[in-house]
Amino acid sequence: MSITVVGVNHRTAPLAVRERFAHAPHEVSASLARVLSVGAEGGVLLSTCNRTEFYLSAAQDAAPAAVSALLADRLGTGQPAAGYTYTHRDRAAVRHLYRVSAGLDSMILGESQIQGQVRDAWELSRAQAGPVLHRLFQSALLVGSRVRSETTLGAGTASAPSAAVELAGKIFGTLKGKAALILGAGDTAELAATCLRAEGVQVTVVANRSIDRARAVAERHGASALTLDDAWEQFAAVDIVLCSTAAPHTVVTWAHVAGPIGRRGGRQLCILDLAVPRDVDTAVGQLENVFLYDIDDLQAVAAHGAAQRRAEIPKAEDIVEQEVATFWTWHDGLAVVPVIKEFRSRLDAVRAAELERTLKHLGHLSLEDRAQIERFSQSLLNKFLHEPTRALKAAAENGRGYALLEAVRRLFGFGSDA
Repeated sequence: MSITVVGVNHRTAPLAVRERFAHAPHEVSASLARVLSVGAEGGVLLSTCNRTEFYLSAAQDAAPAAVSALLADRLGTGQPAAGYTYTHRDRAAVRHLYRVSAGLDSMILGESQIQGQVRDAWELSRAQAGPVLHRLFQSALLVGSRVRSETTLGAGTASAPSAAVELAGKIFGTLKGKAALILGAGDTAELAATCLRAEGVQVTVVANRSIDRARAVAERHGASALTLDDAWEQFAAVDIVLCSTAAPHTVVTWAHVAGPIGRRGGRQLCILDLAVPRDVDTAVGQLENVFLYDIDDLQAVAAHGAAQRRAEIPKAEDIVEQEVATFWTWHDGLAVVPVIKEFRSRLDAVRAAELERTLKHLGHLSLEDRAQIERFSQSLLNKFLHEPTRALKAAAENGRGYALLEAVRRLFGFGSDA
């Protein structure tokens, strides 16, 4: 039973590529179905602003190639996606997911949002995950919780919104008294609103495609609610615009906002685009006194904020390794159980056949005597099987199960399907 992850992240691909690979929630099931159809028992798709990763259990050789083909289709340039992807298998795949959940593999070290994104990916993929990946993702959430409770890896600027707010502070010097417009009403947008208010920014408007969702967020932050189509005039009044919609295309265009920005009288406007795919047309950044930043521009701010948290990395990595060992013990046990059952079944069949052959020559025995001999044969078999069974279970717990399982198969002539 193998585990494979094929993915792309902020280290292997620029934002212009990652936004093409990003999956909206309604796209997850179809993409998984396409990959699983070529041979895998289960799959989970994790898609965030900084990564798109396919986790597969018992994947055939064609499955990773199917992921690359799917990503190449989304890239749409006729170029292969392989130059952007990485593949990890078995323990390395488990370790990778645990490091992701812990915030060790994030653009922002100790990122606080990633654990929730791992949970969301698992929930979206539940119907296609299968038992092994269900267990894997449950344990990954445990790892993330342990790292956050037992270390200070997530202290300080440990999210994209908090890094974005820190970047805005560098533009204005102080954020106290500034006004902000939030485009979007999801978790990232709400966290951004909280971070802005903590720095003395007044969130004046929350705009979203769904006005009901905009109202829900706006009420919690003392703001007004608008639809996106009604929000463009706000670009003339606010100091900060933070964008985090789930739109599959650009929503803030030059045509929408050039007029309102032209009426600002030269005042600076900071636009923080945290969406993937990006919400803001890059042409908007060419307007006078507009400072436009996207998710990749946060890396320098994140690197500075991470310096104080790096001392916690060894402790977090130790937690990851402990949990990898625990999961792999369970995983090895999956292979042991069917082999033990087959082992006992094969030998019990031999016992029963030999007993029947022997009793044919002992017709003078009473029924009680025959029952006594059968109980003796079963007891003898159990004694013979006790030590091999114990050894197989112990080998699995110590991470040496596969070698011993293969030896048992060869010694007793088990088929490859055992």
